[in-house]
Amino acid sequence: MLIKRIWAMPNKETFKIKPIKELLDRYIKSSNWIDPFCGKSEINCLKNDLNLDISVRYHMDAYSFCKKFKDKKFDGALFDPPYSPRQIKECYNKIGLSLSFEDTQAKFWSRIKDILAKMIIKSGYVISFGWNSGGFGLNRGFKIVEILLVPHGGNHNDTIVVVEKKC
Repeated sequence: MLIKRIWAMPNKETFKIKPIKELLDRYIKSSNWIDPFCGKSEINCLKNDLNLDISVRYHMDAYSFCKKFKDKKFDGALFDPPYSPRQIKECYNKIGLSLSFEDTQAKFWSRIKDILAKMIIKSGYVISFGWNSGGFGLNRGFKIVEILLVPHGGNHNDTIVVVEKKC
């Protein structure tokens, strides 16, 4: 497993952070990827975002979006959800949605990971972003190949990027 630590300025658009963009450029070799939390990402893949102001085809909650394509196989998945219950609340409030109790529990992330894991081809990748290195894990059939720690200085949390390959 490769572990790197590269300092970079923070950016709410995760994929524009230089070392993260460089990592994505190394792994994403086709447009047959899925991103249920795309934000303003410019990556060419099947994208979804709850925010209607984001110019994408799908504006569904991430779980429903993944269920819609559950029978399709992808080379990889990007998993860049809100990193904490507070961020989930901020995202929902920003677009006028109410937050359910379930939306703030660990189940919010795990049930999306469960369905996404089944959609990735053998030897495909999932790239997860957050404040922990949990990733998808061996229980879902993935092995970590690379971890990128991106410290942002000051009192900012590091962005932790976990690249896993389906075994």
